[in-house]
Amino acid sequence: MIGEEYLRVVRERFAYMKRTAEKAMQQVSDSGLFWHDNEESNSIALIVKHMSGNMVSRWTNFLSM
Repeated sequence: MIGEEYLRVVRERFAYMKRTAEKAMQQVSDSGLFWHDNEESNSIALIVKHMSGNMVSRWTNFLSM
């Protein structure tokens, strides 16, 4: 079924992107995760927090509409 294949591909892609992000963050010191250039910029930690919340809200129960 095409829906099942779509979900398989989406899960695979998310897993790949998660691994890539985790590998990138491993290259940064703990303090570097919270560093930001100025008051108008965001740290890596804050960007990850926002992306996580966004994905949870967009993907939770999206098939039940």
